Amino acid sequence: TMRELLIFLVGCLLVVNQASLIRRCDLAKVLHQEDMDGFEGYTLSDWLCLAFTESNFNISKVNENADGSSDYGLFQINSHYWCNDYKSHSENLCHVDCQDLLNPNLLSGINCAKMIVSRSGGMKN
Repeated sequence: TMRELLIFLVGCLLVVNQASLIRRCDLAKVLHQEDMDGFEGYTLSDWLCLAFTESNFNISKVNENADGSSDYGLFQINSHYWCNDYKSHSENLCHVDCQDLLNPNLLSGINCAKMIVSRSGGMKN
């Protein structure tokens, strides 16, 4: 019936949406494995707070900004400076496609975040 199909489709959407979220403890484990605890003086708690504040632990979050750039992934890395979205001018300082920052394995986002905080300004960037 049509009602069953609708319930099935809504269920699928919920599963897809859920898949883009990472649990805090799972993220902490990945960040620890990637030597983020203490990186440039930032604790694991700092990184977890950043991910929570920026994306609410949503790996696939994309936020469009008024200036035409977008922020991507867990850490909401901006396309104007750090990644190439192929839509607007980008300095692409992380040498990465913005879509790679949405990858569930998190490595592109972590490597770019390391580059960002290594510059003057640190996590304020």
